[in-house]
Amino acid sequence: MSTLTHRIAITTGILLLSLTGAAQAETQWIMATGYPQESFFTKNIEKFIEEIETKSHGELTINLRANGTLIKHDAIKRAVQTGQVQIGEIRPSVYGNEDPMYILDSLPGVATTYKQAHQLMEAQAPFFEKLFGKQNIVPLAYVAWPGQGFFTQMPLNSVDDMKGKKIRIYSQPTREMAEQLGFQATILPFAEIAQAYSTGMIDSLFTSPQTGIDVQIWDYAKDFTYTGTMHTKNAIIVNERALDSLDASLQKIVKDAGKHATERGWLMSQEAAGKNNKIISEHGVAISQASDDIQKAISDIGDSMLEAWRKSAPPEEQEVLDNYLEVRNTSSNQAD
Repeated sequence: MSTLTHRIAITTGILLLSLTGAAQAETQWIMATGYPQESFFTKNIEKFIEEIETKSHGELTINLRANGTLIKHDAIKRAVQTGQVQIGEIRPSVYGNEDPMYILDSLPGVATTYKQAHQLMEAQAPFFEKLFGKQNIVPLAYVAWPGQGFFTQMPLNSVDDMKGKKIRIYSQPTREMAEQLGFQATILPFAEIAQAYSTGMIDSLFTSPQTGIDVQIWDYAKDFTYTGTMHTKNAIIVNERALDSLDASLQKIVKDAGKHATERGWLMSQEAAGKNNKIISEHGVAISQASDDIQKAISDIGDSMLEAWRKSAPPEEQEVLDNYLEVRNTSSNQAD
């Protein structure tokens, strides 16, 4: 090889390396979530993004679009799957029509405490990895919602007080529960709650105080009846091809940030649960614990729904439930 040819080869190699580095430095993802900037879920995501951008030295940046401004909440999973956006936050229970596993944490009584919800998450995680994997999606993090309850314009002293009220819920299981309790139930994404109230489509919500704060529920309801009932969870998911396009070190940074988002998110959720009751109370919302007959009605409905879930779920999914129940019951017995 001549000296000139050698120099050209070296120069070309340096140029290619430089262009590759520049391309890597300019990698930008778009992330969609349906929740507002003030939500603890979004605050957790901001920390997740900050960790990735800091540890990657800006080689990977993420443009967060919150509050459903880019994609409606219930369309985010499909958007990530198809690569319309690279990463997003979803509530798996919204997709119960696709697979029974998505709604397991939405069944009344399955996981009524943070401890139980975390045990359920650990039992579900390997199955979810395979389930999402079939759709070109990689789950990165799971964060639980605080306990649930009913926001209404008048107190709920008994099940009879629920009859005929028009309630917004967020999944098929919560719709079934609400209808069996006597509500007229409508599934709506978070972003449509305010409009639904203003048009008279709804007069009640079943949700956590976090959502109540996010929609300024004190403009629409004066009572919150806490039931616990369930701790559903959100998930941060990423397009598999987008993740695979990163080099190994960047992939590790993203996955590690996901683990940290899970750990931090559960703590933030519990913190929020403690603060949120105070916030809604300060805005004039009266808080009460559900009466015994309301809790019994929910419990009975939950038992019936779990039995129906078993009939719809394949053996592998029933095994996930059985493994979780064994851990939950063992833990409960040890506590006793």
